Amino acid sequence: MKRIFLFIATNIAVVAVMTVVLSVLGVDKFLTAQGLNLPMLMVFSLVVGFTGSIISLLISKPMAKWSTGAQVIETPSNSTEFWLVDTVARLAQKAGIGMPEVAIYQGEPNAFATGAFKNSALVAVSTGLLESMTREEVEAVLGHEVAHVANGDMVTMALIQGVVNTFVVFLSRVVGYAVDRALSRGDNDSPGIGYMVTVMVCQIVFGIAASMIVAWFSRQREFRADAGAAQLLGGPKPMIHALARLGGLEPNNLPQSMAAMGIANDKPGFMALFSSHPPIEQRIAALQGTR
Repeated sequence: MKRIFLFIATNIAVVAVMTVVLSVLGVDKFLTAQGLNLPMLMVFSLVVGFTGSIISLLISKPMAKWSTGAQVIETPSNSTEFWLVDTVARLAQKAGIGMPEVAIYQGEPNAFATGAFKNSALVAVSTGLLESMTREEVEAVLGHEVAHVANGDMVTMALIQGVVNTFVVFLSRVVGYAVDRALSRGDNDSPGIGYMVTVMVCQIVFGIAASMIVAWFSRQREFRADAGAAQLLGGPKPMIHALARLGGLEPNNLPQSMAAMGIANDKPGFMALFSSHPPIEQRIAALQGTR
């Protein structure tokens, strides 16, 4: 229920902000009697494309806490919490970033990092991860997440998502206009049903293609974060052991909105094109220098 409400609330907020921005800028009038105003359409597409990704980035920490039920460790109450906070602090110092918030959430073995800014990020681990791994392996996972923060991966993915969103919006309307003109043979000055239907279909098709592009970039950042963890820990062995252990554990149970932020998220067959993470064996091979 929380995830559904969060999804609806986020989309309402995005629509409200977009409506205000587009009205103020006057960029929602790209369809004219003379045809498409391409510069105006590009501005419209940029605003629409980046608004959602930027808002999602800015609210990523509270959204992550809400959707996973992660509890931030304000004051450590046991030896595990003391160790977690101390380990993240040490890794963050090595990586040259500010101390992230450290949280624990109930769930299957996984971990994630999120946040709009390097010096105020969130690193969270699941109870399943803590119960199933040795401290050396958990430290490797924490190094992986800290590397994500140090690499600025959250910002990078938001920018990539904004770019592909922009092209989806722009190309959908160009194709929609062309189809509508062909169907009406240029008799109508205003767009008809052909335009609206084509735009909807194109946004779905182009959106699927865009998801594959974003997923590819996400998989590359996982290799970088693995290498970053190896550097922080002084060698690849702890990360290799952690990945091998993850490969033998149950699949993660992060909410879909958080899946790309986790440490493991493999998908089989054709669906691998939409996976935010490479297969475990490929990640281990990369650390071993055989990829």
